[in-house]
Amino acid sequence: MSHMPNQDLKPNPNAPKNRKRIRHFTGKAIADFNMIEEGDKVMVCLSGGKDSYTMLDVLLYKQKIAPISFSIVAVNLDQKQPGFPEHILPKYLTELGVDFEIVEEDTYSIVVDKVPEGKTTCALCSRLRRGILYKTASRLGATKIALGHHRDDMLETLMLNMFYGGQLKSMPPKLVSDDGKHIVIRPLAYCAEQDIAEYSANMGFPIIPCNLCGSQENLQRKKIKGMLQDWQQRFPGRIENMARALQNVVPSHLADNNIFAFEHLSTQDTPYENGDIGFDEPEVKHDAVTSETNQSINIVTPLAVTNL
Repeated sequence: MSHMPNQDLKPNPNAPKNRKRIRHFTGKAIADFNMIEEGDKVMVCLSGGKDSYTMLDVLLYKQKIAPISFSIVAVNLDQKQPGFPEHILPKYLTELGVDFEIVEEDTYSIVVDKVPEGKTTCALCSRLRRGILYKTASRLGATKIALGHHRDDMLETLMLNMFYGGQLKSMPPKLVSDDGKHIVIRPLAYCAEQDIAEYSANMGFPIIPCNLCGSQENLQRKKIKGMLQDWQQRFPGRIENMARALQNVVPSHLADNNIFAFEHLSTQDTPYENGDIGFDEPEVKHDAVTSETNQSINIVTPLAVTNL
């Protein structure tokens, strides 16, 4: 299989400044969650947006330098939305020399027929798209399905589920598909959306807008995104801390009997790991205390959050 001809492994003075960071965090996520293994065939879902272009670009690089062998096939689902520029992705992928397939399914007509005018079509569209991509992965013999969701997508989903769904749930970096037949991976799980946006712009990817169907954007997700972006501007370090929290879960300090056996708790003669510190203030990591120290966090000894 041939790969991107202009992506030399030697230092490129014209490369985006954050290329090294994007590659590092993608590689770390792949390693941390064992996303790609020897002999895998990775189906990269390419929508034509900044995230999936960046994912494909970095995976092609990783394929060249990885100590294991794996193949890549790019797949785009042409949903027959009016005005969809059908020529862009085939041209781009042919020039890259990447194996690819364009799957044509008129889900647009189904969505328009089923969803009342004025309502967002994203939920139904997503379900239909997911089913088609699963079938495509089976037909192609793909062992992994790679999606372009990034760190900010995961945090937005966490907040949406908390605010509207009553669940502590996000997008995992790796999961089994709902039909049980596929492994889905998110190699950009550690990457910030701002980094991806800058990288994509510098690379000049031929972006295809996600508004061709005329559907109203998910307003709840848009509000959450705006809130997170505001926090990032006003309190540098807060978003990074939230992302770290996804990997530092303490079930004994939540309230779910299904994941922690509260009914079996008893005293003991030795110190109890994660024992009650209900009268202590939450600790704040030193690297998270930036501009917040003068705005909404008062620092005492030990470091503590006293007013969020």
